[in-house]
Amino acid sequence: MKQFRVLDPNLPDRSARGLCALAVMTKAPQAGRVKTRLIPPLTPEEAAELNKCFLRDTAATISSACSRRPVGDVSKIAVYTPVGAESAYNDIIPPDFSLLPQRGDKFGERLYFAVEDLFKCGFESVCLIDSDSPTVPAENFAEAVEQLSTSEDRVVLGPSDDGGYYLIGMKKPHRHLFAQIDWSTERVLNQTMERATEIGLEVKLLPTGYDVDDDASLRRLCNELLANTTSADIAPYTREFLASFVERKKL
Repeated sequence: MKQFRVLDPNLPDRSARGLCALAVMTKAPQAGRVKTRLIPPLTPEEAAELNKCFLRDTAATISSACSRRPVGDVSKIAVYTPVGAESAYNDIIPPDFSLLPQRGDKFGERLYFAVEDLFKCGFESVCLIDSDSPTVPAENFAEAVEQLSTSEDRVVLGPSDDGGYYLIGMKKPHRHLFAQIDWSTERVLNQTMERATEIGLEVKLLPTGYDVDDDASLRRLCNELLANTTSADIAPYTREFLASFVERKKL
């Protein structure tokens, strides 16, 4: 059985020094607990399988982004919940990923604590990436790492076209970026940029992407991936799942 390295923020890691952590936020893909807004048209089991495909594709994209950077300046992380579900990732993410447990109750708390814990581990910079945007290309993640490789303090945001973001990157654990945010609304990106302005933090924006969390965005994803208008290396696991689903359900 695959044994992932589990990071402990209380034990700083010398090997993390100088590295940017590309960290995907993930919940163990258990039926009825993930992608519930896609039930229906998906069954709980199908929603969990789609969640696995999203995570496989995101992990592959992170790996591709790392290959575009100089060897040794990026680390691949999955920030997961719940504790005890480590084995759920055995057939989903590559073995060279490390795991970091999530902590906190509310969404904003989990994001900030993930940032804080990764900096405690010793990383030079941190990018949190959602697992709901499987079509975001590797170039975007590589650009985020590049933007954070300068000496100036800044925040990097990957906007989603629903008003949120698929990536947030920073060089220091700025808690204010997660304060007074109306999470899960179209105001998240603008409010985060306002928080950055309030503390004098420069904002760098990546190309816009989109997340898939409802029936309309699922149909958009199907149309994009199954019409073969995107490169074959974009979201291949998700593409395969959707092709089978559409064939069975005539979505």
